[in-house]
Amino acid sequence: SADKGEKKHKGKSVSPSATILGYPISIFFIVVNEFCERFSYYGMRAVLVLYFKYFLQWDDDFATTIYHTFVALCYLTPILGAIVADSWLGKFKTIVYLSLVYTLGQIIMAISAIHDITDHNKDGTPDDMTLHIALSMVGLLLIALGTGGIKPCVAAFGGDQFEDHQEKQRSTFFSIFYLSINAGSLLSTIITPILRAQECGIHKKMQCYPLAFGVPAALMVVALIVFIVGSGMYNKTAPQGNIIVKVCRCIGFAIKNRSRHRSSQHPKREHWMDWADEKYDKLLIAQVKMVLKVLFLYIPLPMFWALFDQQGSRWTLQATTLNGNFGFMTIQPDQMQTVNPILILVLVPIMDSVIYPLIAKCKLNFSPLKRMTVGMFLAALAFIAAALVQIQIDGTLPTFPSSSESQAKFINMVDRKLDIKAGINDVPLEPYMVLQCGGSNVSFCLQFEDIVSKPEQGANAIRQNFYSISPEYEEVTILIYVKDIYVLLKRYLYGSNIQPVMDMSPNTVHMAWQIPQYFLMTAGEVVFSVTGLEFSYSQAPSNMKSVLQAGWLLTVAVGNIIVLIISEAATLDDQWAEYILFASLLVLVCIIFAVMAYFYTYMDPAKIEAQFAERKPEELEPDEKDRKKSLEMTKKDAVENHKEDRRSSRGSSSDEEEVQTKI
Repeated sequence: SADKGEKKHKGKSVSPSATILGYPISIFFIVVNEFCERFSYYGMRAVLVLYFKYFLQWDDDFATTIYHTFVALCYLTPILGAIVADSWLGKFKTIVYLSLVYTLGQIIMAISAIHDITDHNKDGTPDDMTLHIALSMVGLLLIALGTGGIKPCVAAFGGDQFEDHQEKQRSTFFSIFYLSINAGSLLSTIITPILRAQECGIHKKMQCYPLAFGVPAALMVVALIVFIVGSGMYNKTAPQGNIIVKVCRCIGFAIKNRSRHRSSQHPKREHWMDWADEKYDKLLIAQVKMVLKVLFLYIPLPMFWALFDQQGSRWTLQATTLNGNFGFMTIQPDQMQTVNPILILVLVPIMDSVIYPLIAKCKLNFSPLKRMTVGMFLAALAFIAAALVQIQIDGTLPTFPSSSESQAKFINMVDRKLDIKAGINDVPLEPYMVLQCGGSNVSFCLQFEDIVSKPEQGANAIRQNFYSISPEYEEVTILIYVKDIYVLLKRYLYGSNIQPVMDMSPNTVHMAWQIPQYFLMTAGEVVFSVTGLEFSYSQAPSNMKSVLQAGWLLTVAVGNIIVLIISEAATLDDQWAEYILFASLLVLVCIIFAVMAYFYTYMDPAKIEAQFAERKPEELEPDEKDRKKSLEMTKKDAVENHKEDRRSSRGSSSDEEEVQTKI
């Protein structure tokens, strides 16, 4: 059905959206768009760190660094998107323009993973890795700008589609919207690792990263098309100015004004924000004080995200050294990330309907800040569990030849036997065989990087640089790969002896050992993240919930930056030691946060705001009277055009805030 006539919307005449069962048809385009976009983002991110390691051939530390740089950018750009949408373009245009940027980035990522582009010798390895790296970095930069920029806009734009009498439908919409987010992320983290494990290529079949990135790119194209198709049905609000900018200007003026009046002749003020009183009204200043009080509590929070987001980097790399055979199926290392969203769906209702009510019956004061403290502690325990698993893994890994033991080595990665001449003798190399030359007077050698880890399904890189050959007696070390079994042998070029030196068995520590650390981390997320959002919302002024949302997203970005700093600064040889370091730092921060929480006094923002609204004219300062009179006149002139939208924005703000972090 469709309501007849037109209505005024932000000073514009727009046709009301048609409805089905009381819901605007326009929201279905938004829900499908969100599902496809979340599939695109999480699908690409699920295989990203393995792409860095096995395709771009970066070591674990550098792969982790770039991964967390990308995630940090994804959580910094929402602030930019919110400012652009609210101050200039509006939500609709911001979503469309940045989705175009987002889609282009995904397509460039898929192209960067095509090894045949620069594989001139057709051996399966790109010959110009610089081009692939450059394309990857451009693609990731565009994706970070796109996904972050639309993050604060999509849910709010969905809420704008409802009228005042559709409050119940609006609430249901946000539940469906949240479900679409989880469905997209869960399905993508299952499907894209399967796509990556396929083999593709024109000249040489390799793991199919182009497909793993290409499908998310295709879903982003679908997301953009679906969103644009619904354009004629949307209620599009015009930009009205960004509250984040206004808050920043108020704080900046207070700091500037305070620095100008440092002499003793100027009386002190109760709070440093009171120095903004000359330009801004007392209600705004009081609201900024409430926001700053909560933001101060945010200072320790990035350390939690520093551990949490390593599920996609360090923990995924750890999974590559684990046995993923579950009998009825084999789990890919990057598929272990699906444990987190699955556990969320299980733990959230258990916490809400069982754990929290049980604690309440025991008459324990399990306040929001105490819950967040427990969440941080659980995350620290998760990293201790990861360290214990890593110790088990390290005990099963072989000691690889070092550069002091050999000068070079060669891995035959082609699908046929290679016959190489050493003097007058043939040195046949079977597929996946490594030839490693040693000795101080080596004139016969095939150059290759040092073997430092097991090949990923035999898919290491190749170097075929031939040196001069002499008929000297020489010893070589050979690594043979056959169906996940590695055998290190010694062979003599002028003899027929082949002596086994070391058996490198398949990964023996089972991937199921990662489940406890995922359980602890997810339990920590539920009591930390969900509670943190509820706490922030309850403590935020009515018109500044978006400010605290921006602050919350900023803690995620800073947490990923912390990972970069620690990964580069900590020179620890053992990975388990790095896990313990992160756990120790979070325990320390957890103690600091607990102390801060102990001295925090909870606020009632609505009550504080009401005190200012109920003040009598004689209680106002002269400049406040003028500002209030001017404001009332402005409101009276614009009430017909803006009344309906102010009610709509107030009605939808609560639901919008609940989904922002997951988006």
